[in-house]
This record gives sequence, C-alpha cells and structure tokens, in this order.
Amino acid sequence: MEIIRTVEAMQRRSEQLRASGSTLALVPTMGYFHEGHLELMRVGRKRCHTLMVSIFVNPTQFGPGEDFKSYPRDEKGDLAEADSVGVDIAFVPNTDEMYSAGSQTTVHVGKLTTHLCGRSRPGHFDGVTTVVSKLFHITKPHVAVFGQKDYQQLAVIRRMVEDMKMDIEIVGVPIVRETDGLAMSSRNSYLSAHEKRSALSLRKSIQLAATMAKGGEQSATRIKEAVEKLIRSHSDTVIDYVAICDPHTLDEIDTLVGESLIALAVKVGKTRLIDNGLFGEPPSHE
Repeated sequence: MEIIRTVEAMQRRSEQLRASGSTLALVPTMGYFHEGHLELMRVGRKRCHTLMVSIFVNPTQFGPGEDFKSYPRDEKGDLAEADSVGVDIAFVPNTDEMYSAGSQTTVHVGKLTTHLCGRSRPGHFDGVTTVVSKLFHITKPHVAVFGQKDYQQLAVIRRMVEDMKMDIEIVGVPIVRETDGLAMSSRNSYLSAHEKRSALSLRKSIQLAATMAKGGEQSATRIKEAVEKLIRSHSDTVIDYVAICDPHTLDEIDTLVGESLIALAVKVGKTRLIDNGLFGEPPSHE
C-alpha cells in the first residue's frame, strides 16, 4: 500500500493511474477505523481497479466546543486495517496541505443543509462539502463511497456533485451495526458501558417508528412523540432532534405517504450520536 502525504504527489499519482486506464475509487474518512469504514472500502474495492482512502480529521467541520482536539486518532492502526482490506493508496495529508495560508474559499450547498444536523451545527456542512470537494480535486476518483449512517451528509454530497457537474459516481452503503444494533461510529469509543446501553434507544426508536408505520399509523407527530418518549426513558439521553421527513428533500412531513426517513441526533452523556432508518414503500418507477 502506498502512503501519500502531499497534495502534489497525490494529484500526480492519480493522473498517472488515470492515464494508464485505471479506474479510481475513493473512501474519504476521518480515520479511527471500525467495521463500517472497512465495509466502505470493500465496496470501493469491488467497483474500481485502484482503491484509495483518505485519512484527515477536518477542522472546518467541527464547531466551537466540539471534539476536534479529542477526536480519536490511530494512524498506525488505520493504515494496517486499510492494507488488510486491499487499499492501494492511503492519502494522509496534514492541515497545512489541505488549507493553505490565506484560504478563503468554501463550498456551500443550500436548502439541504438547513435541516437536521444543519440546524444545530451551523457551518458543519460547509466544512464537509469544502473538504470533500478538495479531496475530489486532489484524488480525481471515478467513484466515491460514503456511509448512509450520516444520511444528510450523503444527500448533501450527492447534491454538490450534481450541481457542480462533477464526473463522479457517489455510492451509498447501508449502515453497519454492532451486534447489539448500535450504529458503528468512531465516537462510540467515548461511551461508558452504561451509556452504551442507553445509546441503544436510538436503534429501538427507529424500529418502533417502522412498526407503528407498518401498523397503519400515518401521523408523523404521533410517531415522533412515541420515539421521543422511548429515548427519554433511558438515562443520560438528551434529544437534539427527532425528524420524520422526505428522504429526498429532507423536508419534514406531517403525514406518512410512501417511503419516509426517520433521522435522530441524541446526546448520550457527552457523546452526540446520529442514526436513521427508512420505512414505508418507495414509489414505483414502472
């Protein structure tokens, strides 16, 4: 596995590979790999000749008081894990490589970023879209792979790629869960054993919403009330949001019609966790 740390070297390598006829897949990450990350890499491995992974804890997507400095990092372990699943190139830049002195340009996606996490984390998605756009220009992938755990992020990246006419296929991969149902996240490492039991309320509440919808409940308000009650019945939980929305626009809905998305953000202790699920029947395209 090649390890590349500078923008110039990564751009040159990608150009060489493209010129040789190789197709390139990129998995952008902030490191501290778990099975969810590795699954993204496996998907990328199947799609293209050359598999690249980026490891960069991006400061511009963290707000004041968030966990940028304490975000878990393990470069040596990450590189070993990436190598084990067949990654060809690891791009591991530092902050100075990604943000030159005097940098003034950001990439902003409009309405999609005003929902869900965008309300409680102002500026977060500008940080995400700016760094992902940079990574795309640097690594020049044909395919980029993202997890559906951050459903809004995936939707925003797809919108950016469509709007900016980037010639990149965006592939979304279903949530990978621990055996107890908790969505895998690097931030799960912050949870105590007691807090982890409370964190399971997120998965349970998504299952409750799906069960209510399958049973004929069409009121988004009643489903949200039941979900919030379930989450609050667990200790150390503080709800940031529970939203039931259109899976394409992320606009909140009052009445369930067809396929709906439930998205959650909950603080368990000091750890902010997100999860989501789709339920109902998607529209037929026949």
